[in-house]
Amino acid sequence: MRITVFGASGAVGSRVTEEALSRGHDVTAVGRSLDRLNALLLGRRVDRPTALAGQPRIRRGDAADPQDVAELSAGQDVVISATRPLPGQEAELAIATKGLLAGLAGGTRLIVVGGAASLLLPTGTTVLDGPDFPPDWRPIAEACNEQLAVLRAETEIDWAYVSPPAILEPGTRTGSYRLGKDHLLLDADGNSAISMEDFAIALVDEAEHPRHHRTRFTVGYQSSIS
Repeated sequence: MRITVFGASGAVGSRVTEEALSRGHDVTAVGRSLDRLNALLLGRRVDRPTALAGQPRIRRGDAADPQDVAELSAGQDVVISATRPLPGQEAELAIATKGLLAGLAGGTRLIVVGGAASLLLPTGTTVLDGPDFPPDWRPIAEACNEQLAVLRAETEIDWAYVSPPAILEPGTRTGSYRLGKDHLLLDADGNSAISMEDFAIALVDEAEHPRHHRTRFTVGYQSSIS
């Protein structure tokens, strides 16, 4: 399978790239800095039971530029976007999503890593509107909600939006996870988390075996309850 990863030098994007390579896929790793891409993707030690099957094709590109997207998605089966704006530049997230939709080649699927703010809590309110939501996270949360709104207005591209749980951090690759739809996945103690390594597994699984079309889904540990 031919996969292009935008934001490939980021925490999630680099793990998606590694996961796809380990399965033998042809991966084009895209970022705005070639130096950072090479440093993170070519010189990185990876803790996994099998060696990487190959190396990614490194390309500079901007998800917000439809021309870049058109060039880098031509002939690809799937584009995975794991871009993340810097603090103070959260508006770039929706702009990049519009650029991806405008530039995608016909027939290429789009999988977008989004946010958890629009997921529903057991009380029926969204995570963003919950009583414990950190005020400092509101700008990126609102940007992720706008990103999802941009996708929901799209009726031609085959897209999927993936919301992580409340906590998404580097950790152990267990190979286990559970899928949900619009509700935050919680464990028996009320925690919501998954490692970036297992999150990457879920993303590449969706690329290989599409289950979600023009809709959002979320990922949590297999032992979670919703």
